[in-house]
This record gives sequence, structure tokens and C-alpha cells, in this order.
Amino acid sequence: MATLEKLLHDRLASAFEAVAGVPADPSVRRSQHADFQADGALALARQLGRKPRDIAADVVQQARLDDLCASVEISGPGFINLTVANAAIAPLLAAMNRDERLGVQSVAAPDTVVVDYSAPNVAKEMHVGHLRSTVIGDAAVRVLEWLGHRVIKANHLGDWGTPFGMLIEHLLDIGETEAAHELSLGDLNTFYQAARTKFDADDTFKERARTRVVALQSGDEQTRRMWRLLVDESEKYFLAVYDRLDVCLTEKDFFGESFYNDMLMPVVEELDRLGLLRESDGAKVVFPAGFTNRDGDPLPIIVRKRDGGFGYGATDLAAIRYRTQELAATRLLYVVGLPQQQHFEMVYEVAREAGWLRPPARAAHIGFGSVLGPDGKIFRTRAGDTIKLVDLIDEAVARAAALIEEKNPDLDESTRAEVAQMVGIGAIKYADLSNDRTRNYVFDWKRMLSFDGNTAPYLQYARARILSIFRRGEVTPVRDLAAIVVTEPAERALAIELLAFEGVVTEVAESLEFHRLALYLYGVATAFTAFYEKCPVLKAEDQVRESRLALSDLTARVLGRGLGLLGIGAPDRM
Repeated sequence: MATLEKLLHDRLASAFEAVAGVPADPSVRRSQHADFQADGALALARQLGRKPRDIAADVVQQARLDDLCASVEISGPGFINLTVANAAIAPLLAAMNRDERLGVQSVAAPDTVVVDYSAPNVAKEMHVGHLRSTVIGDAAVRVLEWLGHRVIKANHLGDWGTPFGMLIEHLLDIGETEAAHELSLGDLNTFYQAARTKFDADDTFKERARTRVVALQSGDEQTRRMWRLLVDESEKYFLAVYDRLDVCLTEKDFFGESFYNDMLMPVVEELDRLGLLRESDGAKVVFPAGFTNRDGDPLPIIVRKRDGGFGYGATDLAAIRYRTQELAATRLLYVVGLPQQQHFEMVYEVAREAGWLRPPARAAHIGFGSVLGPDGKIFRTRAGDTIKLVDLIDEAVARAAALIEEKNPDLDESTRAEVAQMVGIGAIKYADLSNDRTRNYVFDWKRMLSFDGNTAPYLQYARARILSIFRRGEVTPVRDLAAIVVTEPAERALAIELLAFEGVVTEVAESLEFHRLALYLYGVATAFTAFYEKCPVLKAEDQVRESRLALSDLTARVLGRGLGLLGIGAPDRM
């Protein structure tokens, strides 16, 4: 379905080209001074050697806008202000209302997208530091899948390497049965810390652990079986956390570091054959073009260490090679904290030089900032410990349950529990996704669980309140209207917000800046609040009542779908 912005863009693009003699971007965007504003004349001024206001006047004269716009005005140095005609809005709204996908079409040429996210470590509990990768990655999966892309979820578990020597030795010390029992309780940190303590204090244990690493890497049967026990029990715990957090990851999505182990030597050999491998201090490295340290010396990606082990760079290169060559991925997304940005950019460059990452395949680091406490420091418990993710979830749901009981004491216990789960988890996710992912944000329970402002509870409640209109009126929304009548200013403002849905979702699928979708949904909810206060729905007459019911229903569907794309549930009652 064509959006208002696209219709205006296409009409103005032809006019700009006629005036400039070459294709020119009209730069259409939403405006506070009209419905839309075109700024393209300012960019053309220097190119054409003319005043932007004169260019804007010529464009307006050339453009065919009579059927779309009620008024077209030139303001300031050369802005073109566009107020859309109500007659143009009505059929577009009706088409969106009839469409189960709300005007958002599936992509014509789908990508195969690998989303690398979450990535906890075996034998360690998930903590607040895993929150952003998991929540952002899950939103990326939901948006891209809904648009029709083939999405492969890759949970890059830390399940290989030197720590497993001490973990396996500790497992053997306490016995398989006791270890399995301890791990099955989800008490992974206690198990890991006990192993670490012995490793640091006992030289004999330390030597056993180092020997065990060699046995693991060489494929010793007993060692591999112990290792598998650690991984299996950890994965069960991770899946329980994902279930609580309502994210899409499943057991099929675990692609640990061990998955790429047999691919590491072929990577080294191919890099050597391509002439990219260099020796540096006994290690095998690649110097990707364009990366230097402060002194101007080239920076290396360590592929094979001096001791014969493989660096993280080797695993990341093996993953790219596998994903582009075996999975035929055309888009690789790495949802990892911002401190890793340079590492991934260097890995991408090596992969491009090796020919493993070439068009149409592309890779992007979807970086994010940290979660901070009220003191502006990394979010921790009062005792200074890292906050476990399950504890964070439990507290969110408990706080939400208290709020729901206060707001709607008539809900039965089962419904209240279900709603509290959606509100609590939604509050955590929305607090993350409504912020620019590249920035740090402060974790604030009071703000994130508020029913006022740009929060998940506000949006969830807005949708639930719309659904209550239909219950009170005992009516069913009509979705096959020929047109939705739009006359009142508040009605019109809501309609224009709704019609922007396709453009927002499409843009977010490319940028993965989910705060833009969150802000859009907040704008829809606030526009509906203004509409509901100024435009009677159930008490309106005939066609107006039918149109306003359809507009209300469409708003609820957009809010529900939008929240769903962010991985947030939308209860029908609150």
C-alpha cells in the first residue's frame, strides 16, 4: 500500500526533476507546521545557483498535487508545506483497515539474515549484561521475519576454550550426579565459582585443568561426554530464561563456539593460501586494511596464537565463512555491545579481503550501550553484585502484579497473573528498546512501570482501553468500509499517524533503531487519547460512528502489532 509520504515524494520528485533537469530528492518529512514538509529546494540552491524559495515556487507550479493536498504553501527560505486533503486520507485508511497486514507488504526480494545475539556462557548464569543483546536481537528477528525475510537465529554460546578444563575437573571431583543436580537447579554461578576458586588456589588442580583442555580439544571421549553434560544443563537453564523473557530463541538456535571448531584450521589454511596470513611474535595474524593503532602501526586479527590455539578472530571468521557459503546468508547482524565494534569491523574487512563477504552479502555490528543504575554506573545489586536476569524478571512481574491489582481489582487471579507477566516483561523490554540502542540508559523501575508517558504499560493500557469500547458497546468493528470518514482535527491527526506505520516498520527493518518504532507507537497512542477525548465514538451518529469505530479498531491493531514486533505482549484487559 502506498503511504502518504511516498505518494507526495513521487509526485514532487517528478516536479523537482523537471525544474532541476536532473533527478533530485524532494526530502519529504513530517512537519509541525503542516502534515508534511519538502526541503529539497534548499539542497538544490547551490547546484542551480538560484534562491531556494524561487526553486520551491517553480516546483509547486510543476507538481500535480490537487487530488492529494488541501493546501501547498512555501515558507521560510524555501520549505514546501503540504496539508493533505481529507478526501485523500479516507480511501487510504479504508485500504489499511481491510488489510490484515495493516498496509505493510512482505518484501519482494527477501534476504537470508543471520542474527547473532544473546550469547551467554556455559556454566554461568545470565545477568543484566545479557539483556540488551537478547531483547534487541529478538526484536530484529520479529521485524525481519514479519516482513518475509528468511531469518536464522544464531545464539553464539561460549561453550569452548580453556575454562572448560577447570569446569570438567571440578565436575569429576564432585561427581556427575551431584554436578547434574547442582546445574539442573540453575545454580550455575556457584558451580563456576567453586571451580575457579580451586583453579586459583590449587596448583595440582590447575595442572589437571590444563591437561583436561588438551584432552577436550583432541576429542577424548570421556572429556567430551563431561563437556556435553555441562553444555546440556546450561542450555536447559538458558531456555527457561528465554521462556520467561518471551523471546524467540529455541534449542535449535544454539550455535556455540564449538560448532566452528573443525572449521578453524581450514580458515587458517585458506587465509595462508590467499596470501593474507602473516607471522607476528610467533602468532599467525591478518592485518586488515585501514586499521592502525595510535602510533600508526597496523592492527592485527589474531587467527592462531603462539601456543597453537585459535583466537576469537578465527572463530568469527569461520562463522562468516560458514554463514555466507553454507547458509547463503545475504545479511549478517551481530547484536553485540559497542566496545566490540572495532573487533567486528576488522573481522568484516578480513572476510571481505578473503572473498567470504562480498555483495550481495553484507555484515553489520548492531552495537548497544550499557544498562546503568540510578547512580549512573553499571546496574548492580546494592551489594555490588551483577544482577541475575531471572531475579530482574521476577521483580518486574511482582511489581507489575501489584500495579495491576491496584488499577483493576476486578480481574480474576488467573487473568491478573497473565497480565502482570505481559506488563512486567513488556516494561523491561520497552525501557530498553525505546532508548537509542547506541546510548546507555538508566534502569528506573518507577518510570518504566508508569502508566503515563512513553512506557510499555501506557501503550498496553491504550490498546486495552480501545478494546473496552467494543465490549461496552457490544459491537464488532467493520473492516470492509469503502472509506473511513475523517473530518475533525483530532480524527485527522490520528489517521495520519496510522498511515505512517508502513514507512516506520520498513525503515526500522533497515536501521534496526527500535526506538523509532517505540516513539511512533507512543505517538499513535497519544493521538488516540486526544481523538477519544474530543470525538465521541459510541455516541456518534450512523456513518460517523461506524468510521470512528473502524478508526479505533485500526489503532488497536497497529498498537498490538507494533508491540508484538518489539516482543511485547498486549493484554486485552488491564
